[in-house]
Amino acid sequence: MTRGLFISLEGIDGAGKSSHIDALAGLFEAAGRTVRRTREPGGTPLAETLRTLVLSEPMDPLTESLLVFAARREHVVQVIAPALARGEVVLCDRFTDATFAYQGAGRGFDTGVLATLEGWVQGGQGQGGALLQPDLTLWFDLAPEIAAERLAGARLPDKFEAQPVEFFRRVARGYADRAAADAARFERIGADAPREAVRTQVAAAVRRRGWLA
Repeated sequence: MTRGLFISLEGIDGAGKSSHIDALAGLFEAAGRTVRRTREPGGTPLAETLRTLVLSEPMDPLTESLLVFAARREHVVQVIAPALARGEVVLCDRFTDATFAYQGAGRGFDTGVLATLEGWVQGGQGQGGALLQPDLTLWFDLAPEIAAERLAGARLPDKFEAQPVEFFRRVARGYADRAAADAARFERIGADAPREAVRTQVAAAVRRRGWLA
């Protein structure tokens, strides 16, 4: 069986990552692969309920982090791990890097606690019982000021989108730190380019891994 592939798309709100999932899925489907599109928080009925709480209700940072990881556990067990076992390509709009960027760098929550939760939630789901992580993370890197311009007036913001630009500067630094710590997994996408140019970067990043002709 063709091995499953796990690809996450990350970036601050307004970076445009979500708009490229369908195009990337189309590339894999044209190559004969079965693709599972999903998102975090979310991906299962329970996780979607928790998503609504996380995005709308004010709460303590630890409570927020616990809810995010509870949703992730359901998502991993019910959706991601089974799809990978079937040899599918999983395209996930955000994964654990977002938690370290938003709750860790953005909220200032203890990253040591987040790392412990990461081990509990994602341990034992990968090959050989290793920590489950994406095979590739596409990091849509965009200046927070540009992201704020894109978000302005687009729709009613959730509690994260409504944060001041300084919050997103911290989140962006959090993503940069994650990318530096795991450079082999990350591919930086210059998200300030025109849409077609960004799409070309995404396709090239996947092709460099040898997963598409």
